[in-house]
Amino acid sequence: MDLKTHDPSGTAARARAHGGELVSVSAGLARLSSPEGLTFRLQGPETSPVFLETGRLALRPFTDADAPHLLALDNDPEVMRYINGGRPTTAQSIRERTLPRLLHDHPCTGTRGFWAAEEKATGTFLGWFELRPVDDQDRTVVELGYRLNRAAWGRGYATEGARALVRKGFTDLGAERVTANTMAVNAGSRRVMEKAGLTFLRAYAEDWPDAIEGSEHGEVEYVLTRAQWEKRRA
Repeated sequence: MDLKTHDPSGTAARARAHGGELVSVSAGLARLSSPEGLTFRLQGPETSPVFLETGRLALRPFTDADAPHLLALDNDPEVMRYINGGRPTTAQSIRERTLPRLLHDHPCTGTRGFWAAEEKATGTFLGWFELRPVDDQDRTVVELGYRLNRAAWGRGYATEGARALVRKGFTDLGAERVTANTMAVNAGSRRVMEKAGLTFLRAYAEDWPDAIEGSEHGEVEYVLTRAQWEKRRA
């Protein structure tokens, strides 16, 4: 019989104290038998493999179980100010539009383009980071991005994650060029791009179906090439 628990080792210990016999314990899994001869397998919650770690962050693939985190993130007007003007979203939109995009595997890199960001010390969900091929069949040009909840603002997490992903892109994923875009008035994101090593390339006008405050000032693009990145490291 299979039983799920948040603490397989602890559950096994309590069962043993009541006459159960411990068969084996491994990471996230325990097997035991009851005095009546029944065998139970205790399994902990599934965890996603970590894609990238920094000093304070763990970036992992998204799962369907992240839907509540994403709903809360995308319903914070301040978080979404420069995305959609702070308009609310629905659980249905998260399930049908947001999650499929975040769960997409890119053939050219053999991995995802978006990762859930957690604080290593606490496991707290902070938001997400993006390093996604602009063309699904071409790994050489990737887009850098992030979206973090307000509790994570002002703590250097965005820069820390962005720098780590830039390094990952150039050393492991075959990227030759990293690009990032934001609204011209989004000073905070522009500073993160600069701290991650990207430099201003151009200002341009974006066709907004539903204009939001500040969109009249247009968009900006920042870039960093592999050659530039390697030269700075030398």
